[in-house]
Amino acid sequence: MRSTKLPRSRARVTIVGAAAVSIAAGAALLPQWSAGAAVTDDPAVDARTRATFQRLADAVFTDRTQALVDGGQSRKPQTAGFSGDVRLSARLARGEDTALSALNRRGDLLARLGEKYRAANTAVTLDATRVTGRTAKAEVTETTTLTYDKVRGDEPRTTGFQARHELTFTADRHGDWQLTGIRDTDQGIAVNTLAKPSVRAPAVNDTMPSAPRAATTYPAPAKPKTLTGTALDYKAMAAYAEKYWRNYNKDYPDFNGHGAGGDCTNFVSQSLKAGGWKHVPGYVYDYTRWFGNAEIQSHSFVGVNEWSWFAQNSKRTTSLANVYQMDVGDVLQMDFDKDGSKDHTMIVTYRSPQGVPYLTYHSSNTYRRSLASIIASDPNAAYYAYRT
Repeated sequence: MRSTKLPRSRARVTIVGAAAVSIAAGAALLPQWSAGAAVTDDPAVDARTRATFQRLADAVFTDRTQALVDGGQSRKPQTAGFSGDVRLSARLARGEDTALSALNRRGDLLARLGEKYRAANTAVTLDATRVTGRTAKAEVTETTTLTYDKVRGDEPRTTGFQARHELTFTADRHGDWQLTGIRDTDQGIAVNTLAKPSVRAPAVNDTMPSAPRAATTYPAPAKPKTLTGTALDYKAMAAYAEKYWRNYNKDYPDFNGHGAGGDCTNFVSQSLKAGGWKHVPGYVYDYTRWFGNAEIQSHSFVGVNEWSWFAQNSKRTTSLANVYQMDVGDVLQMDFDKDGSKDHTMIVTYRSPQGVPYLTYHSSNTYRRSLASIIASDPNAAYYAYRT
């Protein structure tokens, strides 16, 4: 590892370990120092320091994504983009090593399932920085595009996502910065994040309509979608979702952010509405009603469980026995901890000729992620598939 002795009047940021020391190809080099800070005073976070934080975040998430491309192949970290010292805390470096190993294994699993990525590009923007004493909180947005390798030959060209994170930097008594924490702030699941540990929560006891779980085995028994005799436009559903997966439609509220609960179901409801689902006006808390616009939304329009209750009660959907039976315009929900309360909603926007659905969703904003990748990321979740 390259190291440069810095004047004690400068703060340093240093990466240790093989985990997170790359930077996206073509990114600008760091300056010869990392961040300015006095020896005894609380360190200042100026524009150059923030740029250092941004580039370090870019390096960390680039390495995570690249682990999926590499699969089980060992790879030396790319350090050419850095000059000076950049540091993760020892604990976080060990955690990143563990994360990269898990993502390598996931890449191997996907390859065995017939899915590979041949290239990836990750960029990180710094959205905000808050400083309290010797702790800095950096809010960043990660934007990643993965190019599918043509293994089966029917894959779409790319998948992509946006994810938000909060990074914690801590300065020691000399004013030297370390990256000490990374927290995902989205409600959803990004391609290069790890599933949370499986903890079986107490079952939810309610009397609302309960959808049956769907199997996740591939291939699935044929369940072709009937396109005749329906007023729904499934292509329009997919086109809407793929238009607004990253740039949100300003005609609707955005439910991301602190305490808002996530935008996944709101986004799927918009897509279904674009394809022909009609409003059922009424009281916002009544799950037998469904409506949404810029001013008001029913709970069934924006809530994961409430949408499921409405979809079943109204007979607008039927349950599929296997998730791989889904087609364009169908909806997938996940219950992360199998407690009976669903946590996430997605919509199919592409189905390959060989029967693999690809899903688009909000929180984290994601475009055409394969069902195989979703299941590989969270094999312990419960899955619910809805034919629209």
